[in-house]
Amino acid sequence: MVIIMTMIVVNIHEAKAKLSEFLEAVARGERVLICKRNQPVAELRATASQRTEPRPIGGGRHPFKVPNAFFDSLPDEWLADFESGSVYPQIKTRRPSRVAEDAARYGARRGQRREGRKR
Repeated sequence: MVIIMTMIVVNIHEAKAKLSEFLEAVARGERVLICKRNQPVAELRATASQRTEPRPIGGGRHPFKVPNAFFDSLPDEWLADFESGSVYPQIKTRRPSRVAEDAARYGARRGQRREGRKR
């Protein structure tokens, strides 16, 4: 079996005017060479065929599989716990420690220290 592919050579103006026609020709297996002032600058050609099955989730050797239980509804007790709880849980707050902070040096010139700070 011999496959003969033809190449269509067009200038940019014609490519813009008849792009849909050239795309149909590419779908049939032809290639379109686009030129600017008769110098080749680009080529239209068909891409690889599309997938017939969806791409697996994740990558590498062990693709991630979503278990069927993931799509089951949650038990009623869990839903009740979610809906009856506080929107903002109570958090005990303490005053943050400032041990690691250093005094601000805004506008201090090199070699000078702020007033009130001892060496």
